[in-house]
Parts: sequence; structure tokens; C-alpha cells
Amino acid sequence: MQLTAKHSELIESIYDAGINPELWSDVVVMLNGFFGSRACGLISKDKISKSGSTHYYCGVDPRFIQLYADEYSQHDPLARLPRYGEVRNIPDLVNFDEYRRGRFYQEWLRPQGCADVANVVLEQASSPCPMLMTVIPGREMLDAKMRARMQLVVPHASRALMINRTIERKQQKAIALADVVDRLSAGVILLDAACNIVHSNPAAEAILDGDDALRSVNGRLLARSPDANAALRNAFRDEAEVVAAASADRNILLTSSDGSHHIARVIALPSLLREGSAGRACGAIGALFVWKAKLDARSCAGLIDRTFELTPAELKVLQSIVDVGGVPETADALGIAETTVKTHLHRVFAKTGTSRQADLVKLAAGFSNPLVH
Repeated sequence: MQLTAKHSELIESIYDAGINPELWSDVVVMLNGFFGSRACGLISKDKISKSGSTHYYCGVDPRFIQLYADEYSQHDPLARLPRYGEVRNIPDLVNFDEYRRGRFYQEWLRPQGCADVANVVLEQASSPCPMLMTVIPGREMLDAKMRARMQLVVPHASRALMINRTIERKQQKAIALADVVDRLSAGVILLDAACNIVHSNPAAEAILDGDDALRSVNGRLLARSPDANAALRNAFRDEAEVVAAASADRNILLTSSDGSHHIARVIALPSLLREGSAGRACGAIGALFVWKAKLDARSCAGLIDRTFELTPAELKVLQSIVDVGGVPETADALGIAETTVKTHLHRVFAKTGTSRQADLVKLAAGFSNPLVH
């Protein structure tokens, strides 16, 4: 069958509905006009229970749609689904004389002044509840012209529904993943190539609200430390740099004005998170995972103690350096002299192979990294 410009517009509209399911209602009206039928709809049919749900329709009184869902889907002769892609009407599947004596015809179809129904399965047999295109020709039976027109649009409607399903699965996964991210106690910030904040979870928003170690300036992420700021800019220049930074498994130290620390780790994003609704790019090229550098004495501190054979006094100094800040702050917190703190600190440097307090913070962060534990 040769397509006219109007028919080409119909096929284009079918694919538009593949991207935006809200357009299916208009497409069903267009299909009904193209077929020249009394009514048209898209329904899903459960293979086991034979129950049906009408999703989009035109040309049928809503009262009959409800009756079909409540009772008559069970008596529909077309409950015996044809093979995928094959247009079949009632005489193709059941004895027509028996059908005319049955409840479906006598109580549901005949009161509407109609004689026949045609179905075509639009989804592969693996689907437990496939989508069908259903057409009610009217007072007459399905003729060859209407059958040919239905057959013509089948591959296009089938592909459009496949696009719908693919987008829906991605969106469901993205919603589930976003829910997990929002529940994390660590901050997660999605960034674009200019370090603009695309999304931040509640924990990250709390860090940004502090306007200290990290802050948002006109939507752009900035670190208080120039070194940390440069590290962020370098890591988020493009997707390749994000992947490289994530693979290097390095921590970025973020220092607050009170001497406390946060640790940031660059995370490469899967394509699922780089896309927004309907598969459109959201702009994020990577994520920053941020957590407070704090040693939990009940877990991480004991592990560090065993790893580096620290004395109790050395472990306390290390923990205070991480949690509180520098030597003076540690001396005040522990109630000991600064010279004593320095003595213990030098021994901690020697045992851990570090030489700076910042290195100790990064080392400790590796033991308390929420990405690992």
C-alpha cells in the first residue's frame, strides 16, 4: 500500500508517542480514522487470567469499556491471543456461529451495534501481559482493506511501544537509584564540565548550607581550599578526566575554617545517571562523594591501631588530628601539652609512612570511607 502524506504523518505521530506516551490518545484517534473503523484502542491482555485493561481508546462508550474490564474480557473470543504481529478477527480464531450465540456478542458487542472485532499483538510473546491493538470495524465484518491498513502500522506501533518500555525501565531504575542516593548519609553532588551543580542529595545540601569547606556560588561548586578547588576543576574538565580521577582512587581533602575536614572522592557516572527523563542528557559528567573525615573509635580506629601498631596515646592523637584539627586544638581537646602532641604525632608519621597532617587525614579517610564500608 502506497503511503500518502497524511499516512506518513500518522507513522511519525506513532513514533512521537514512543517518546511521549501521553500522545497515544491522539494517535489512537488518528489510527481509527486511518482504518475507517468504528472504534480503536490499545489494551493489555493477561495470558493466564485473560483479563484485559484498556489504556487508550476512542469510539466506545466508557460504560462498555468498564464492562469489558469487569466481566466481558473473560468471554472475549479473542482472549486466545494470535501470534505476534498477525491481524486476526473473530472468524479467524473461533467458530463464528458459536460466537454469535455467546455472551460477548449478545451482551457486549451487539448492544453497541457492532458485529466483529480485530486484534493484533504488538509485543513479543515473552511479555506476560502484552499490548494489543484492538479495532471494532462497526456493523460490518473486518474487510481486506481495513486488515491491510492495520497490518501496515503494526511494525511502527510495535517499535514505538518497545521504545516506551525501554524508557520506562530506565526511568524506574533511575528513580530507584536516586532514592538510594538521597538516603545516603554521605553527600553526593552531580557536576557538569564547569563544576555546576546538576543535583545534590540532602546530605550534600547540608554541607553546602554550611558555606565553608564546600559552597555553591551561583550554582557552581567551589572549595574553600585553593588546592582542592584546582583538583575539582581538573577532575571535572570532561568525562575522560572524571573516569581517570575515579580510577586513580584518590581522595580530595576539604578543610573547613575550624580545622575540621571532609573527604571528597570523584565517581564516574553510569549512563543511567547521565540521562534525564525520556533519555535526554541531564548535563552531569560525574559525581562527587563527600563525607566527614571522622574516625569511629569503635571500628575504624581499632583497625588503624592494628594495622600500624599504634599505642593508645598515639591513636588518640591521630583521632584528634582527624576530628578536631591541628596540634594546638588537639592539645586542648586531650588536655596535654603541645610538645607531647608533637612527640606522639612524629611517631604516628613514622609508623604510617606519612609526613603531613593532611596525609594522616586522607589515610584515616580510607579506613572510614563509606564507599568501602
